[in-house]
Amino acid sequence: MNPDDRSGEPGGHRIAIVGGGQIGVGWAITFARAGSGVAIYEPAADRRRAIPSEMVSRLAELDAHGLLPEDPEDVVTRVGVGADLAAAVEGATHVQECIPESLDLKVDLFRRLDALADAGTTLASSSSSMTISDIASELEGRARCLLVHPGNPPYLVKVVEVAPAPFTDPDAVEAVRHLLTLAGMVPVTIRREIECLVFNRLQGALLREALCLVRDGVIAPADLDRVVTEGLGRRWSIIGPLTTAELNTRGGIRAHARTVGAAYARMAVDRGSDNPWTEEVIERVAEDLEARFPSARREEHLQWRDRQLMRLESDRRQQT
Repeated sequence: MNPDDRSGEPGGHRIAIVGGGQIGVGWAITFARAGSGVAIYEPAADRRRAIPSEMVSRLAELDAHGLLPEDPEDVVTRVGVGADLAAAVEGATHVQECIPESLDLKVDLFRRLDALADAGTTLASSSSSMTISDIASELEGRARCLLVHPGNPPYLVKVVEVAPAPFTDPDAVEAVRHLLTLAGMVPVTIRREIECLVFNRLQGALLREALCLVRDGVIAPADLDRVVTEGLGRRWSIIGPLTTAELNTRGGIRAHARTVGAAYARMAVDRGSDNPWTEEVIERVAEDLEARFPSARREEHLQWRDRQLMRLESDRRQQT
């Protein structure tokens, strides 16, 4: 994994990943698996040392599930890890920022990236809560900046939100969408800047109601999870909530709205501005989760999650 070795970069694509945490490594696997050369910039020495073995382990799992087009070692050779930001960015087609969710850190980093990256290089943030206007509005090269927010892990959760600012060049958006499609992702464009985008807003809405139901004594946390994994999640892995409403009721979503729309409206009024994210509720749920998923075995649980997603993806490929 030599950061200066740019062999095996098909199509001229070279991707710079800034930040070698969980999302950064996930992005590196996503792009390298698709054939691009990847340079990971990571300032922390302990993380730099850990990244190669993490990649080998995750790629081996993907290979075991038939989700790699080639030998894992061939994928690994496309990825370099280093502590020199300028070297990582040099010659990159696209830069994907994956540092912690701190506005000050991201603003400072994007200033540096704007100065270092070639004029034609697109600059994207993986932020899940900020907008690119928050991060890059003062930059001279802001027209090439946008949010590209993945699910976790991106090499298994294909949807990725592409969120430009009003100042983002439409050509930059299309270039990034094309790059993501080549990498096997499913890009969706967010038409207007909003906090937390769509993925996290939908996830947050379900979490908010889930916490309310646990807080109010309606259901235990473990059974709440089962309702989703054995019910909603199974259906939503095939069709989304809007299509579900269309197909569940004869007459489609219009009939569905007539049947249950008033009940949903009452639920919204009942919740109002209700915020279940209180210390008491979170502690109750946390204790239940810790019993089922002890924090000391977090990496084991992450591997279990990824294997379930791999099996699902492998089954889908066999059925198509």
